[in-house]
Order: sequence, then C-alpha cells, then structure tokens
Amino acid sequence: MPTIRFRLNGTAAAVEVDPDQMLLDVLRGRLGVTGPHFGCGANECGACYVMIGDRAMASCDMPMWSVADKDVTTVEGLGTAEQPHPLQRAFISEQAMQCGYCVSGVLVSAAALLKRNPSPTEAEVRAALDRNLCRCGSHNRMVRAVLRAASETATP
Repeated sequence: MPTIRFRLNGTAAAVEVDPDQMLLDVLRGRLGVTGPHFGCGANECGACYVMIGDRAMASCDMPMWSVADKDVTTVEGLGTAEQPHPLQRAFISEQAMQCGYCVSGVLVSAAALLKRNPSPTEAEVRAALDRNLCRCGSHNRMVRAVLRAASETATP
C-alpha cells in the first residue's frame, strides 16, 4: 500500500493506506482524530468538515489521494483548552451549541470563512454555514458567534 503524506493540524503526517479510502475514516480510525463526525456520508450535512487550505470540505467523501501534500485542519487544530480559537471562545460566550454533533464542522466552516474574509457580513456568514446542518436549531446563535469572533479579531 502506498504512503500518503500530508500535514494534519500543522504537523507532518504519513499513512500507509489505500489511496481511495476516505479521509474521515483515516482521521477517526487510524489517526484518532475524532472531531470530524460521520453524519450522512454523502457530503450533505457538514458534520465531517475539515479545512483544506482555506476551504471547508467534506472528509466523508474525500479520498486520501486527494489530500497528498496538502494542509488538513480539523477542529482539533483550531485551538486548545488552554488557548481556544476566537471562534471557540465566541461559541461558548454565545451558547451557540446544544448537542454538539455539528459544531466541529461549523467551527471549521467558520474558520475557513474568516481565513478568507476576516470581516464578513451576516449574509456572508449565513452563506458560509449554509451547508452545515444543525438539528438543534442553533444557527442564529452560531451566526452571532462567528460575527463576534470576527469583530474581536478585526484589526483597526
């Protein structure tokens, strides 16, 4: 089996794996990275989102060959308990989560948006989170949290 090399949360990673195996399966099953969740398995819900470069993408239908030599960031790569990412702090402050199943994908989508556009409008935040399904109905609080994080990190 070939070795696929990529950067995971800023650290070099190499995995001997079938190149057609899905990234989500490798992250959760082989690398112990459990932030991305299996939701639909068809790139429809956002629970498995990871950031590739500056774009949020579904890892449930992303073959390993497609991440070779790329930067992959999961929710674990955004911040730590000691130093949470501004989005993580804002989500806590805005109480923007209930069950938490979708939150890792939402945070990754929001981080990708802020990486590309550090001062988004509410409409841009809503568009960026549109593919993230939340069954708890926390979307409005999530949008407020993203806008809060953007305002707190904005440079004058």
